[in-house]
Amino acid sequence: MKEVLPKFNSTFSIDCVLFGFDEGELKILLIERNEEPFKDWWALPGNIVGEDESLDQSASRILHELTGLGDVYMEQYYTFGDVNRHPQGRVVSIAYYALLRLGGDKALKPLSNYAKQAHWINVKSLPKLAFDHQQIFDKGLEKIKRRIKHQPIAFELLPEKFTLTQLQNVYEIILNKKLDKRNFRKKMLSFGVLKDLEEKQKGVSFRAATLYKFDKRKYAKLFGKEISF
Repeated sequence: MKEVLPKFNSTFSIDCVLFGFDEGELKILLIERNEEPFKDWWALPGNIVGEDESLDQSASRILHELTGLGDVYMEQYYTFGDVNRHPQGRVVSIAYYALLRLGGDKALKPLSNYAKQAHWINVKSLPKLAFDHQQIFDKGLEKIKRRIKHQPIAFELLPEKFTLTQLQNVYEIILNKKLDKRNFRKKMLSFGVLKDLEEKQKGVSFRAATLYKFDKRKYAKLFGKEISF
């Protein structure tokens, strides 16, 4: 007779760390929880993995239910498994992250009563977060700080057409340091992956700057996946 093995008790969850850039601010997507534990607290969009779902399927479903966002490509970046991280028992969380251009097409509307609301919040003014979500956020911020030095992720946060000042602003905010304007522009233009659109900003009260576009094909041809920014 085949021995009946005991079932494991650990539960898996997904937490989504979505960064967006808007009007010179780096923002993170948070929800206001509507259930215990930590009811009325701000938290990262997250919930338990469904029994019949893959991790990626769960991540997409959870993000959609809690924020209304769909078709967002997210990547795993870390696993959080401290024994006492959840008051109801052992929960291991797989964290996913993504970088989004913010705009009217990114309207937030939770589809589940689990969240009262979803909101983009400046990373410099975060409220106290539920569970260990501050740690999860910190790891996500470390991740994009490392990536921005070697991969063109800054362009994922910017509009399709952008100025060099806007580009520098993204780097300065994520790296949390001031960059020399002349050296930054010289270096960025030297890579040969920025296309001068021969267009100027419109509707600005100051001197209009030249608009550029990131040339993905040229980047792939010249550098492959990585380049030291």
